[in-house]
Amino acid sequence: MSDGRDAFPEGFLWGVSTASYQIEGAVAEDGRGPSIWDTFSHQPGKTTNGDTGDIACDGYHRTDSDLDLLSELGVGGYRFSIAWPRIQPDGHGAPNQAGLDYYRRLVDKLLERGIAPLVTLYHWDLPQPLQDKGGWATRDTADLFADYAATVAGALGDRVPRWITLNEPWVASSMGYRSGEHAPGITDPQQYVAAVHHLLLGHGKATAAIRAVTAAGVLPSGRPPEVGITLNMAQIYPADPSRTADRELAADLDADINGVFLDPLTRGAYPARLGPGQAPGPGLIRDGDFATIQAPIDFLGVNYYAPHIVGVREDGIVRRGDTPMPWRPGGVFTQPEHLPVTAMGWLVDPNALHDLLLRVHDDAGEVPLYITENGAACYDYVNPDGTVDDPERVAYLHGHLQAARQAIADGVPLRGYFAWSLMDNFEWAHGYSKRFGLYFVDYGTQRRIAKGSAGWYAEVAKTNSVPSS
Repeated sequence: MSDGRDAFPEGFLWGVSTASYQIEGAVAEDGRGPSIWDTFSHQPGKTTNGDTGDIACDGYHRTDSDLDLLSELGVGGYRFSIAWPRIQPDGHGAPNQAGLDYYRRLVDKLLERGIAPLVTLYHWDLPQPLQDKGGWATRDTADLFADYAATVAGALGDRVPRWITLNEPWVASSMGYRSGEHAPGITDPQQYVAAVHHLLLGHGKATAAIRAVTAAGVLPSGRPPEVGITLNMAQIYPADPSRTADRELAADLDADINGVFLDPLTRGAYPARLGPGQAPGPGLIRDGDFATIQAPIDFLGVNYYAPHIVGVREDGIVRRGDTPMPWRPGGVFTQPEHLPVTAMGWLVDPNALHDLLLRVHDDAGEVPLYITENGAACYDYVNPDGTVDDPERVAYLHGHLQAARQAIADGVPLRGYFAWSLMDNFEWAHGYSKRFGLYFVDYGTQRRIAKGSAGWYAEVAKTNSVPSS
């Protein structure tokens, strides 16, 4: 563009994302049952300051005013998740109509505003009764998830153009069942590998279920709904590319974080680099499982925040900025001095997003990609005049959008971008101590205040472009 802005392809979809437990609150209203995050967050010491999602952003009661924020931004898409415990409090059986009605209203109000809903069926709030029976470590959960997907798609399939089965299954499995940092707080390698396989199996079964219940009808666009999955991914670099040990460590971590879910979806196998206890084996994998997991997807969602730069300290000396890997003697995550970090302590490197998108394109072929989360936590505060300035977030978004635009120029079929997040919210184990939103939330009053990044992003959505510099 000639006005100092760089254009994105016509029809590129701009949006923002949220998740049910992070914003809704109303955890015991209208028939909603408890989730694993309700249970986990109420256990002492599990979250910062003992924070819970009991109230969160009170989004359940503020639907209209929060959707007005989307209109202010001028976005064409809104990615939100459905709380499984609102639909099936016990994780199975007849649906709770009050829960379905809430999401029907949400979808209808989005469509009235000309905003396309992008529905995530699972963003980590597993019904607690299912966890009591083993959760994702049991195979039955995959079948029950498919039943739940069919129920929701049957109610909303004529109005929702895109469905995401799972959000970040690596986090749900690794942090939920291996490290225990997230709900359900289990530290068991065997349950972890079982959860990996059953999450993937649940995705495949849910994909088939959604297509089965929506096959008879099409959307007003004349096209059937699209189905995909969202993976959290990180570009991983060796600290010293000339050192074999660093390169091997980077490849191992890539298999553990990226390949463990991407490879089964694209190649029908778990990465060969994953050793015993790191990947599902014959005891979990049954005939036909990979055919189910490889159900063709219409798009792949990519959540990206930061790269990992890793190395092996053979001298045993941990240097400034190094974070040791408990599971790899001598292995460390490094923080090069030339790269800034966010309030989460995560590296900021837009070039890594460009490299990651090229890598995913190589693995997934011509499957359309969407960046379904990307954003930064900053030390936001309200100025005396009532405004919130967040130039670090603007710089982060600008750099990453330029990287995404370059990836498109390099042939990546990237179709849309969803900023994380619409508003500050419950940031899982970090409670309310980390702020990712384009809108500041005063949790005492639930007042929303547009940050500088909200106005900046609104201009991006309006012009379908980013500043050239």
